[in-house]
Parts: sequence; structure tokens; C-alpha cells
Amino acid sequence: PGLTGAVHYPQDTQVMPALAAAHLVRASGARLLTGRTVTEVLRTAHGAVRGVRTDRGDLHAPVVVNAAGTWGAEVAALAGVFLPVLPRRGFVLVTEPLPRRVRHKVYAADYVADVASDSAALGTSPVVEGTAAGPILIGASRERVGFVRSFSLPAVRALAAGATRLFPFLADVRALRTYLGFRPYLPDHLPAIGPDPRVPGLFHACGHEGAGIGLATGTGRLIAQAVADGTPDLDLTPFRPDRFPKEAG
Repeated sequence: PGLTGAVHYPQDTQVMPALAAAHLVRASGARLLTGRTVTEVLRTAHGAVRGVRTDRGDLHAPVVVNAAGTWGAEVAALAGVFLPVLPRRGFVLVTEPLPRRVRHKVYAADYVADVASDSAALGTSPVVEGTAAGPILIGASRERVGFVRSFSLPAVRALAAGATRLFPFLADVRALRTYLGFRPYLPDHLPAIGPDPRVPGLFHACGHEGAGIGLATGTGRLIAQAVADGTPDLDLTPFRPDRFPKEAG
């Protein structure tokens, strides 16, 4: 009710990021080390990268890729450079399991404007997504409150109200839980991808905000090309990690 039209994207699909990453690691033959805290980016006397120091020992390599997502600013700082990645908090509301009624991800057009907003205040726009297991996922909210993990009743209420405007039947559906996450936000809404001219051997691949999983494989390919021969398929100038003045943070 009240909607004048819609656009259908039949090519859209769903992916579970953790499982997708696990499959990519397995297919590549890479060795994954977990449970380690990086405490320092090791550098030569001339300033080039030579590895990282962790709480469980040093790892030596001529290249370090900062793919730390929302914590990209902290990893950059370990290398002595400024990259103003900020956390943009978002909540998701999870309903009780239901028969499959929402078969596609549905969002209101104002979602696009909400993503592009520079405001730190709470902003919400309805996003409703069914799952194979039955629960419906309801988003999306955005606000810059640091790494505050506390529950926000205003945010969740706004999500529920927006979802019921799109799908009135949801007014009679129980919500079982909520969860939150932090999107890696950069002030110009573009990620940082490519080599950092301030520290030879340091590369960045972070700041994609909510589009990280969708852009992950393309970003990985560009980084691999930049590391291997310095000639990626795409001009990385708009994504230069050193494009931000200090006051941008």
C-alpha cells in the first residue's frame, strides 16, 4: 500500500560470507592463522614493510595487506599511516521461522540515499529478506556511535515499522532476536584499495561499508594484480589510501 512501483533484479542472490570465505581459502590452498593479535607492522630501516608482529610471534613477508574491515584504521596506524575508517553501526531484526513468503530481498528506494548519507545520526530504511531456514531478516539502520554494542530500541522500532509498511503481514509476526554489526565507513563512501605510497609494501583493501562481501572477490583480484606486477585491471586512483587529509577523521 502506498507504493507506486518497483524494480525487480532477477540476478540477485544470497551468500553466507563466512562459508564463502572458507571455501575460497580452501580452494586457494592458503594457510589461515586465527586467534592471533597483530601488535605491530614490522618495517626495514628504510621504512618498507617486512612483516607483522603478533602476540604469538613474528610473521615475515615483503607485503602486508590491511583487510581488517571496520578495524582498518587501527591496522593502518600500526604501520604509521592515517586511514579514517569509522564504524557505522547497524541492527538486524530476526523473526520467528515462517513459511516462505518473502522470496527476494526487498528494499525501499530511500535505502540508496541512506547509504550515501554523511550523517552520523540514526537513519533507517526498510530492507526485508527471507531465508531458506524460515526466519525473515529486517534491516537496515546506520549510525556512527563508535564501537558501542548496546541495544537501541529506537533503531529496532524504526526497523519494524519500516518493514510492516512494505509487508503488512509482518505486524502479526514475532521477533525472536536482534543482532548488530559495524560497517567500515570511509568519509567519501569509497573503499581504500591498493598500495600505500607512504609505506612501501603496505596495501589496503577495506572501507567497503555494507558492500564488502559483494566486492570481495573483485577487490582481491585487484590487490593480487597490484602486488604481483603493479598493473591491476582497474585504475585504482579513486581508491588511493592516502587521499584523506588528517582532519577527515
